[in-house]
Amino acid sequence: MFTKILIANRGEIACRIIKTARALNIATVAVFSEADRDALHVQMADQSVYIGPAPANESYLVIDKLIQAALDTGAEAIHPGYGFLSENAEFCRQCSDNNLVFIGPPAAAIGAMGSKSAAKTIMAEAGVPLVPGYHGNDQNPETLKRAANAMGYPVLLKAAAGGGGKGMRAVYAEDEFDAALDAAKREARNSFSDDIMLVEKYLLKPRHIEIQVFCDRQKNAVYLFERDCSIQRRHQKVIEEAPAPGITAGLRQQMGEAAIKAAQAINYEGAGTVEFLLDTQGEFFFMEMNTRLQVEHPVTEMISGQDLVQWQLLVAAGEALPCTQDQLKINGHAFEARIYAEDPDHDFLPATGRLSLLKPPTETTHIRVDSGVVEGDSVSIYYDPMIAKLVVWDSDRERALRRLTQALAQYRIGGIKTNIGFLYNLATIQAFDTADLDTGYIEQHWDEIFRRRDQDIRYATPLAAAAVQHLRDQQSVAQAKVSSDPNSPWHASDNWGLPNASCTIQIQETEVTTEAEAAVNLPACGTSLADSTVVADDAGFDLFTPQGFFRCREVKPDFGLDDEFTGGSLTAPMNGTVVALLSEPGVTVAKGDTLLVMEAMKMEHCIVAPTDGQATEFYFQPGDLVDGGTVLLAFEAIE
Repeated sequence: MFTKILIANRGEIACRIIKTARALNIATVAVFSEADRDALHVQMADQSVYIGPAPANESYLVIDKLIQAALDTGAEAIHPGYGFLSENAEFCRQCSDNNLVFIGPPAAAIGAMGSKSAAKTIMAEAGVPLVPGYHGNDQNPETLKRAANAMGYPVLLKAAAGGGGKGMRAVYAEDEFDAALDAAKREARNSFSDDIMLVEKYLLKPRHIEIQVFCDRQKNAVYLFERDCSIQRRHQKVIEEAPAPGITAGLRQQMGEAAIKAAQAINYEGAGTVEFLLDTQGEFFFMEMNTRLQVEHPVTEMISGQDLVQWQLLVAAGEALPCTQDQLKINGHAFEARIYAEDPDHDFLPATGRLSLLKPPTETTHIRVDSGVVEGDSVSIYYDPMIAKLVVWDSDRERALRRLTQALAQYRIGGIKTNIGFLYNLATIQAFDTADLDTGYIEQHWDEIFRRRDQDIRYATPLAAAAVQHLRDQQSVAQAKVSSDPNSPWHASDNWGLPNASCTIQIQETEVTTEAEAAVNLPACGTSLADSTVVADDAGFDLFTPQGFFRCREVKPDFGLDDEFTGGSLTAPMNGTVVALLSEPGVTVAKGDTLLVMEAMKMEHCIVAPTDGQATEFYFQPGDLVDGGTVLLAFEAIE
């Protein structure tokens, strides 16, 4: 076994690896950029090495700096984590050239799966079922469009070198193809420096099922069951669970054996994930293989009782797998919810800022929180905005789901927008309870998840009104008791009264007015107040109820702004880089047309025309860095 390893990553996954290494008495070396000088993973490691400025392409993606850091500190091996260089064959080769063990598969296996088009060819030869599609070398846009037309819409454009939902676009009609291809190629170039595209038939109502595989140098191979990762937005996973609901033992075995066949076809070693699409008829199709540890690996650990990072270290050190297939058993059910700094109400726009309050639920045998930040840290523009992974386990899915919603309601984060309320709503609607899942789940249940239906507002109104009254009565007491920090939370679940005056409240995005004389009856909503939680901040309050989450605030009688656009300038939604100007000064555009494209936190953000009109001047050019709130262009409306 190794005595010292370097972790070529940051944040949550670096902390996760350090914990297992520490348990195995393996010393760890952290690397850090300028933005991460005081990061948690740096504090946890035995040693740390500075590797450059904040941008990843000047630090975490610079192979020479990582290799040199390992050599200078006497590390014997490098764990790449996930993301960054974890699936970079050249990094793996350079580790070998410098007598460093790469804790992952061989370079040849990474290369084989690194191109989605090449992977499809290998899988076809191995007899693994494939989704119909075009994976050829001819990248002429007309060739790609002809392929899409031939297989029929909808189709999915995918970057051959892609991952994490980057460089992907669903296209539902031929007249959408050109714009979608341009956007997908541009995003792929920004994310991977490679814009080779695949075109695949877009299956309707598929489930995203992935199989965790492990192989060693002795040619042993096992699968550690499956995860359902169907709940996605922008092709990025939101909530994962294991085992996948409704999967029979027979289907599990078929998919597991197909996954092992895929791994053995490329002489795989270490941890890998084979991803399949499962259609409504029970047929499954190979999508891709990720040659690394997955973000969602904790749910597999929770149901199998195995430490997958420990398995990685053992295999990389030349040891055999700790278990045979017959020794692996499923125990209970687990969920993972990804806690992000983002604004779900505004197209999941990534958020940045300081975590002025960070109080996760207490960890137990049922609750696990994997994170790389602590209270007071900042979420940077330079890296993925994930704050933590909330993982829960119990003996069956129903109990595990109850633990998930309870833990989400207990999570306290202040100073920055998060997706906690969105996750809570997603997990409390009937379709999720009954496991009616597919990759279009969020779009299909959008109104339910965002709680903007009339019945949801009627349900929440008396609870929100009572909360307003309690806030009016207890504001000074709560602030004195807890903190002067406006982001400090407080909890009240009983002794709520009714408003003693007219009360106008914004619930989600709907305004309602409750008059005291209307005698709103709290029990009429069918919910015990003891089952609800209120979390207040300086902008309003969060209301967690058995029927969902509601963001609320009291509205003053004179509240209101004229939303009519009469001219002026548009601003950057957050810190980022201008990547494209899609209009020119003086050219007339229609409301909703994209004027400028920004890239931030590995995602594109379109700045669109607020009404019919024209941009009169662009203040930045592609490649320019801009701060959030910066005026990007001047715009005049057409009268």
